[in-house]
Amino acid sequence: MLSLQPEKTFIRNKAAQVFALLFVTEYLTKWPKFFFDILSVVDLNPRGIDLYLRILMAIDSELVDRDVVHTSEEARRNTLIKDTMREQCIPNLVESWYQILQNYQYTNSEVTCQCLEVVGAYVSWIDLSLIANDRFINMLLGHMSIEVLREEACDCLFEIVNKGMDPVDKMKLVESLCQVLQTAGFFSIDQEEDVDFLARFSKLVNGMGQSLIVSWTKLIKSGDIKNAQEALQAIETKVALMLQLLIHEDDDISSNIIGFCYDYLHILKQLTVLSDQQKANVEAIMLAVMKKLTYDEEYNFENEGEDEAMFVEYRKQLKLLLDRLAQVSPELLLASVRRVFSSTLQNWQTTRFMEVEVAIRLLYMLAEALPVSHGAHFSGDVSKASALQDMMRTLVTSGVSSYQHTSVTLEFFETVVRYEKFFTVEPQHIPNVLMAFLDHRGLRHSSAKVRSRTAYLFSRFVKSLNKQMNPFIEDILNRIQDLLALSPPENGYQSLLSSDDQLFIYETAGVLIVNSEYSADRKQALMRNLLTPLMEKFKVLLEKLMLAQDEERQASLADCLNHAVGFASRTSKAFSNKQTVKQCGCSEVYLDCLQTFLPALSCPLQKDILRSGVRTFLHRMIICLEEEVLPFIPSASEHMLKDCEAKDLQEFIPLINQITAKFKIQVSPFLQQMFMPLLRAIFEVLLRPAEENDQSAALEKQMLRRSYFAFLQTVTGSGMSEVIANQGAENVEQVLVTVIQGAVDYPDPIAQKTCFIILSKLVELWGGKDGPVGFADFVYKHIVPACFLAPLKQTFDLADAQTVLALSECAVTLKTIHLKRGPECVQYLQQEYLPSLQVAPEIIQEFCQALQQPDAKVFKNYLKVFFQRAKP
Repeated sequence: MLSLQPEKTFIRNKAAQVFALLFVTEYLTKWPKFFFDILSVVDLNPRGIDLYLRILMAIDSELVDRDVVHTSEEARRNTLIKDTMREQCIPNLVESWYQILQNYQYTNSEVTCQCLEVVGAYVSWIDLSLIANDRFINMLLGHMSIEVLREEACDCLFEIVNKGMDPVDKMKLVESLCQVLQTAGFFSIDQEEDVDFLARFSKLVNGMGQSLIVSWTKLIKSGDIKNAQEALQAIETKVALMLQLLIHEDDDISSNIIGFCYDYLHILKQLTVLSDQQKANVEAIMLAVMKKLTYDEEYNFENEGEDEAMFVEYRKQLKLLLDRLAQVSPELLLASVRRVFSSTLQNWQTTRFMEVEVAIRLLYMLAEALPVSHGAHFSGDVSKASALQDMMRTLVTSGVSSYQHTSVTLEFFETVVRYEKFFTVEPQHIPNVLMAFLDHRGLRHSSAKVRSRTAYLFSRFVKSLNKQMNPFIEDILNRIQDLLALSPPENGYQSLLSSDDQLFIYETAGVLIVNSEYSADRKQALMRNLLTPLMEKFKVLLEKLMLAQDEERQASLADCLNHAVGFASRTSKAFSNKQTVKQCGCSEVYLDCLQTFLPALSCPLQKDILRSGVRTFLHRMIICLEEEVLPFIPSASEHMLKDCEAKDLQEFIPLINQITAKFKIQVSPFLQQMFMPLLRAIFEVLLRPAEENDQSAALEKQMLRRSYFAFLQTVTGSGMSEVIANQGAENVEQVLVTVIQGAVDYPDPIAQKTCFIILSKLVELWGGKDGPVGFADFVYKHIVPACFLAPLKQTFDLADAQTVLALSECAVTLKTIHLKRGPECVQYLQQEYLPSLQVAPEIIQEFCQALQQPDAKVFKNYLKVFFQRAKP
């Protein structure tokens, strides 16, 4: 306060933070006079007041910060501090704010605004009557007329209005504020040029409107019809103001009032009969929404930035309003949209793009605003169905798909796909729409953004109308031929579609062929035509990759090879299972693909990307070709296990799991052979030394460990435990020990759960009298202890949902041991194992009784209690 130069703002903020932390720590115990001491030093020195107000804001943020999640202890402490402040000093603080506002309102706007911010922050948790009284409110209303203060005054009034209170009192408070604001001319929105202030004012009006609606709801609930009627009247008188703000050209101002608007419509929805005025209000809101949905001239479609993102969000808010309007008056919404749509599309050639776009957009939005099940918009309610049918007919016959603006083009295709059921009612329009998709309006548009979106929408259109596509299949396949070309890196030819977009075109081609009414021979020939160019290109590129020296060139060739595999893979999405592959006579084509792609696994360059692509293809082929894939699996696996990293193994194991679970006994010989090589590769990676604080290496190992246990779970769960049993005693023991370690040593509840599942399965299979030699011994020496040592660890957190699941599987393991070993198991626990853990005799008794209960759920619940008590 005494230095000649004021401190920099960030220093003042930090000082305030330090004081606030000191306050939180000391106020209740050692420094109850904290505020009085600070106020006595500050007096009315502006710099002192500045710091005092910053400290108050910092304290509010410590005690009430809505964005910080406090621990229960902090929350209790904060509540106690606030209670103590309310008792001891809040009236004095409020008095100090009043004095500051009075003294500085005309001479120091910065301090005044800070003080208004403090009042706004504290209002939410102090006695409202200290602020919501004549002297304070009159001063705040006075500030509304001072340009430098009015934005903060507006926010402060908003906080006051937002505070929970008795519904009738709230209604009186809001009404008196409105009266003064209206008299002072604030409701004449068109006279106001300061959009920043209007945005705050709009927020205030929104708060007042929503407060009145909350009051109305409470009064209706409590049966106070007279006051509820008054509240509704008060709400109705604000609608004209709300509409002025909603329609304002500044979207922030409009956006701030949407909450009130939405809640007002919710009230109307609950009323059985609407008055003429209310109907007029609904129509006015509808027109406002339609107008505000429109893009402005400045919107940058080619390079969307922050402003554009904000408009997209604002549009989503308006969509919610439109949906709510549909609930209040669906007929009115449909009629309004139809009127706008028809008049706009009649003259689309001479209409500005934003108006054409919004007309089509409204038709698109009707699908969600007037929902039906399974997109059946063109059956049921006759007037609605015929209105939508008329609009769709106009859309596809008007020629608007040729409009020269990307937003209109995209909206056209989005709407056509959304209402695909229209084309089952009027299939004569399909050829025109297909041409739009396939020519310069769609897949060959000058804008990459349009081409990309159209590729996806085209695949959806074809899939949804596959029954109607038959007459056009050959024509479509011919027309998309050039779009299917794999563009290798060296030819400098820039393909029209990105490789991601091409995936949709390949999928579409596959769907057209598979769902066609052609004979199996014709389908096979078409599928060959589709896939042969890929296979040929693949062979050439793989040779080039083997010879490539430059790493950048290697990477781009590998990318291209990966795309080829991905495209072939994507065509198979048209098949649901092997039957359709067989029926189409396409098995051979895909087997040829497999033979073409598999050599890539032995390529020493760019292993990651090549293996990943072929692995995905194998996953698809296991579904489509079933056992015809099996001959390829051993050599593919051998190559994929060479020089692998944690990530390679982690991605390879799901493939083996898929084969094991699907083919079970058929792949037993292959699994027998591959089992130990796979495990050795896994152990080798897990045992590699890593930096102590290398987080990503630790995470990779954790994920690999999970994958390894998932593999063992698949093997044991698919009735293939013989595969493990036949690996020789030493290897079997090594595997079992790793499962015990997984259950006990690593604090990873997901892996622990899997390990207990494996253990209980093995006990179920091998734990009886005729199990493998030495397994019973292993049960008592290792599996039983694991069931206790794991849950007793400090890292085994019984408050965590995943850990509780692990404990549940641990209980299943113990129950299974009891089931297979009978009284011998109880005797071992009673006389040897539990006494060795120093468990009290009466608890041992209790434990063994719970274990012997026939209902497994009883034991699971007991086990949780047992370990909660046992933990230090």
